[in-house]
Amino acid sequence: MSADLLLATMLVPLMMLAACLSAEVRRRMPRLLWLAALPGLAAALFAVGEPPLVLDADRLRFTLELGRPAALLLGVAALLWSAAGAYAAAYLPREPATQRFACWWLLTLAGSLGVFVAGDLVTFYLAFAMVSLAAYGLVIHDRTARAWRAGSIYLLLAVLGEIVLLFGFAVLAVASPSDSIAIADVMAALPASPWYGATIALLILGFGLKAGMVPLHVWLPLAHPAAPMPASAVLSGVIVKAGIIGLIRFLPWEAGGPVLGEALTVLGFVTAFYGVAIGVTQANPKTVLAYSSVSQMGVVMAALGAGLAAEHGGTPMDAAFYASHHVLAKGACFLAVGVAYAAGRRRMAAVMIPVLLLVLSLGGFPLTGGALAKAAVKDQLGHGLLETLSMVSAAGTTLLMLHFARRLAAGMEEGGECPGPGMLLPWLGMTAAAMAVPWLLFGEVGSFADVFKADALWKAVWPMLIGAALAPLLGRLPAVPEGDVLIPAERGFHRAAGPLSRAADGLERMLNCWPQAGLALLLLLLGFGLALV
Repeated sequence: MSADLLLATMLVPLMMLAACLSAEVRRRMPRLLWLAALPGLAAALFAVGEPPLVLDADRLRFTLELGRPAALLLGVAALLWSAAGAYAAAYLPREPATQRFACWWLLTLAGSLGVFVAGDLVTFYLAFAMVSLAAYGLVIHDRTARAWRAGSIYLLLAVLGEIVLLFGFAVLAVASPSDSIAIADVMAALPASPWYGATIALLILGFGLKAGMVPLHVWLPLAHPAAPMPASAVLSGVIVKAGIIGLIRFLPWEAGGPVLGEALTVLGFVTAFYGVAIGVTQANPKTVLAYSSVSQMGVVMAALGAGLAAEHGGTPMDAAFYASHHVLAKGACFLAVGVAYAAGRRRMAAVMIPVLLLVLSLGGFPLTGGALAKAAVKDQLGHGLLETLSMVSAAGTTLLMLHFARRLAAGMEEGGECPGPGMLLPWLGMTAAAMAVPWLLFGEVGSFADVFKADALWKAVWPMLIGAALAPLLGRLPAVPEGDVLIPAERGFHRAAGPLSRAADGLERMLNCWPQAGLALLLLLLGFGLALV
């Protein structure tokens, strides 16, 4: 029975989407979005470690399974999807556009949770394509020029990532000596593959793009500010984790790899520091949070790389725990932005106190969920040069999140009104979850006795003190445009490729007039995925 929850995790959102063919159901669906992720939450609680669920359909064979790292991420992801769905019902106006938003939401949710329960290449690819391409509809929801530009760039990079991943999966399947395309089977055969290096490169490129690895990160600071607040919360909190679970599932843990691990560690820390460096120049709180997600995913990638290099078998679970705290805390931060803008300056203290708790937690303040997250990856990043880089990263995260709090407070206007329970309760619930859930789960990855040691407490505090001391010195830094490295690339592209540039502009105008383009591309990529069989 518990194995059926794996099927319900993907099937329930898709059934709710199918029900939207009825105009009456579609009108009511925005108020029901919070229900769609509950089967995923139940699966994370009751279906972990169950035998794989195999669905045979003629020549197609779909496999669903749930390991411990994926279950950890699935549970917190489902929690955020549910809270953000309830938030969306109160945040978005009741109009036909919101009904369209609900349809894209359900499709994205099905893929987002599906990547955690997929057990074979085809199922994983279909789910990954679904979350990658359907999120386009969430990004462009407001139909502003900013949203169209962000959506066009996001869609271009999403398709690029899907193509790269398709090649990687195809090579994985070809290199496997058996007919099985179960993830466990193809990964067991990977070390003997004559295309080992090329396969790993394709996988890291495809998953790194989704996880925000520099310089493939540019979609995050464009998509997050353009999307509505609940969509931003799941884009930053959950959707980037499709890349993280991909790395966890498809890195060669059994074979090890010092060179590969060290390269991924370097890429991770470059991403972590770059996200901070650009994030502190931003004025929009949502953009600051987007660059913070880039930085935090860099730390996760560095932990995965260091664990792979050291052949540390617990790394997937440790990295999943770190990422799960990010899901909760970052989701709560995005929901806080909408609450703050609605509340206004009169209620600043009531909003900013929980926000500062989230800021401290993401910085790793002792006894917060963030401190436990950092303790979880101590075995990977707690020694020598890696420990020093981790401390510098913690100081940078504190600096960046304090900058977020300052920009959020500055954006609160006079007046305002008390947000209704539809916005307050999901936000406060996610804030409480970011504080409490890591304590409930930490026993899976670490020892509480180590967390309370005096030297551990001091190591958690002093980087934050440095970050807090630097915060007043930021002043007015030169603003880097959202998308940073994309801007000079776009300018060079327009100068060097006139006809191609005009063709790209034409494609963008077509997308503006044809919102179904994202769905068409999704169906195309799903067709490509079936070619793996």
